[in-house]
Amino acid sequence: MKTLNKTKLTLALTTAMLASATSQSVMAESVTEALTSGKASVNMLLRYESVEQENSAKDASALTLRTLLAYKTGSVNGFSATVEMEDTRIVMGQGDYTVGPTGYNSGIYSVIADPEHTELDQGFIQYSAEGITAKLGRQVMTMDGHRFIGHVGWRQDRQTFDGLSVAYAPSKDLTLNYAYIDQRNRIFAEAADLDAKDHLLNASYNTSVGKLTAYSYLLEMDNGTENSLDTFGVSFVGSTAAGETKILYAAEYASQSNETASTDYSTDYINLSIGAVFTGITAKLGYESLGSDEGMVGFATPLATLHKFNGWADIFLGTPDEGLVDVNVTIAGKAFGGGWTVMYHDFSADEASDTVDDLGSELDLSYVKSYNKYYSAGIKYAAYSGDSGKVDTDKLWVWVGAKF
Repeated sequence: MKTLNKTKLTLALTTAMLASATSQSVMAESVTEALTSGKASVNMLLRYESVEQENSAKDASALTLRTLLAYKTGSVNGFSATVEMEDTRIVMGQGDYTVGPTGYNSGIYSVIADPEHTELDQGFIQYSAEGITAKLGRQVMTMDGHRFIGHVGWRQDRQTFDGLSVAYAPSKDLTLNYAYIDQRNRIFAEAADLDAKDHLLNASYNTSVGKLTAYSYLLEMDNGTENSLDTFGVSFVGSTAAGETKILYAAEYASQSNETASTDYSTDYINLSIGAVFTGITAKLGYESLGSDEGMVGFATPLATLHKFNGWADIFLGTPDEGLVDVNVTIAGKAFGGGWTVMYHDFSADEASDTVDDLGSELDLSYVKSYNKYYSAGIKYAAYSGDSGKVDTDKLWVWVGAKF
């Protein structure tokens, strides 16, 4: 009997070891297949930029080439990985510009925020299954059309974040997002990266007449001081048909508290727009107000893709203490296989002071065209007419891009 029991035990252990070995072999094969069956990609952008300003800085010009090399593995039980390297080089010696945070030509030329650099742009582990997508590591994060959380992809060194992000879609209409950021990797190579303790919450629901979104962005730099910047808001964006015309509409409101050890400010944000699409033309009228607390501090969006808002000349990358009101008109359409855009901005202070009231105006023009799915080219121009101490600024961009 003892011999029989020992035989059964030996068979059981042998079976378990074989099953374990088989399982490990299958897993190893799955991981190997995921690594070898992934997708590599290359994205290159060659861009010329010039800046002319009516101040003491010399006119700036830059010809830079950005290269993104990425590899995304296949999936194993819902897990995958992405690695992306980013490099920017000055081409043909065309580097007459200033990048303040890096010390490049400091104080000599007007600013073009494209430093030479090589760094890890993204590197994260992803899990995706049953409506959940989670990423851990360095990654691109965008929310709300980049107004509050963006990747600043217009610059050659785009903004990424180190942290955790989770998106959950329990239904086709409802999406819930949460992210924790412990480092903000900004657009100046590593010269101006910031440690952080940021919490981002965003929930959106698609209705029959538009998309309703509520959000809370609780930002804090991890530098041993009290510096919370908390924003709570709600937005609604939608469209409806009126015969052959498509009517566009959007409304948004947010409140923000800015607290330090010695200060406590409160500001408001309002964004309203109405537009129409007819015979291939899109026309919009917009009103955006980044409010002020009695002229002491303005509503801030430090993680936004700021170039997308308040004029392409980037005069208002930081909101004036008096706040900013931007009344704008946009007309866009198609021509010769590409897309053109004309924008006009009229700027003023939210709470005028003795020295700051009218903040100038700006005209923005662009034309972008894609050639099959691999190549693109564009030209873009911004002309800002200054007031209240802001200097006249002209900027021009010409670029070609390729991605494979």
